[in-house]
Amino acid sequence: MRISYPVSYPALLLTVLMVFSFGCSDGNDDSTEDSLPETPQPAEAIYFPPLEGSEWETVSMSELSWNTTAEQPLLDLLTDSDTKAFLILHKGKIAMEAYFDKFSRDSLWYWASAGKTLTAFTVGIAAEKNILNINNPTSQYLGVGWTTATADKEALITLRHQLTMTTGLKETGFDCITPGCLEYQSDAGTRWAYHNGPYTLLQKVVSEALNTSFSSFFNTYLRNKIGMDGAWITTNGENQVYFSTARSMARFGLLSLNNGVWDGEMLLSDTQFLENMKNTSQNYNKAYGYLWWLNGRDSYMLPGSGTSYDGPLIPNAPQDLIAGLGKNDQKLYIVPGKSLVVVRMGESSGEETQGPSGFDNQLWAKINDLID
Repeated sequence: MRISYPVSYPALLLTVLMVFSFGCSDGNDDSTEDSLPETPQPAEAIYFPPLEGSEWETVSMSELSWNTTAEQPLLDLLTDSDTKAFLILHKGKIAMEAYFDKFSRDSLWYWASAGKTLTAFTVGIAAEKNILNINNPTSQYLGVGWTTATADKEALITLRHQLTMTTGLKETGFDCITPGCLEYQSDAGTRWAYHNGPYTLLQKVVSEALNTSFSSFFNTYLRNKIGMDGAWITTNGENQVYFSTARSMARFGLLSLNNGVWDGEMLLSDTQFLENMKNTSQNYNKAYGYLWWLNGRDSYMLPGSGTSYDGPLIPNAPQDLIAGLGKNDQKLYIVPGKSLVVVRMGESSGEETQGPSGFDNQLWAKINDLID
């Protein structure tokens, strides 16, 4: 197996290889009225690839009546933007799969913040199993003093605030998870701010509630259930970043497209959590659910900015699109109305952002030319 890794993480190669080799063995709801009333369901049966092996059914673009003359312009954009891997699934079958720059189907890459979607789903599983309650104070799991806020202000922060980026903590030390970095700025639930530290601690919450590792729970109840590869690796000693093949990202996208059901097995049956996860989760950033980005809302906010912008997050994309979006343009798009899953892994297209970027709109312009 050839293992490719981002040039910014060369020191992690040995760790990734070791973890990958051994790891594979193995209610308050203040959603706003802007939420979509119901997630559109795929019109026909979804195909699921086998849990093991490389078999995966394909469907040709001509069968789908796609515009094949638009394929090369899309490939040109992907090449020019330093893409490593690109896939489109239609109803679970591979309609397009391309690899670039010596990258292959077996190469590993990092999800960056697109992996937040994995954590959200795993928290949902833990909540359904009554291991935790997202409406409970975080201090119930991490202990009093996990921030430098006063005890009464810290007690206001719940797991739901961590899922929705509304903890009210200052974004000082973006990835830092020690109490000294987690300072009070406003009451929980009164502002939206993209902040990695409180998000990362959700994994510790699951671990503390279970008295076992987050990775072990994730592997047992999510990764292995859908035939994913990969592992959670720390890139700076604080956060946990998921590394996997592009096909594994597509597998999770397929699970999400099918509303938590994999080939007849329901991995997450809490329909209320699923709906809340994929719809507006708070009153400030209408384009944000439980760690998922949402298109089709009438306004959105971006990481690092307290400004709300009018219009949808990705104007060129389908209105019902939801997405996992990570640093350097790691993309996982789900389009229920078109039964599509789209994956892009690679280097930055040119913008240094934590999630959404102008590349989303450029990419969807080319995808639209292909599928419409």
